[in-house]
Amino acid sequence: MKNRLRVLRAERGWSQQDLAERLEVSRQSVNAIETGRYDPSLPLAFRIADLFERSIEEIFVNPALEGAVEE
Repeated sequence: MKNRLRVLRAERGWSQQDLAERLEVSRQSVNAIETGRYDPSLPLAFRIADLFERSIEEIFVNPALEGAVEE
């Protein structure tokens, strides 16, 4: 799943390890989410959204809706 996690993390000057510690996951998990190899669980997605003070939809892109035109 595409996401803006790397951009949001970089805006704050955080390393993958910094973000992992804040989310209480491994650095490898953060890397896998950022590269789209792993989709976070719903509870983890909510923790990410809360940490960045954004909605889940602002961080994660649903591939089925990508490119859809809003009316």
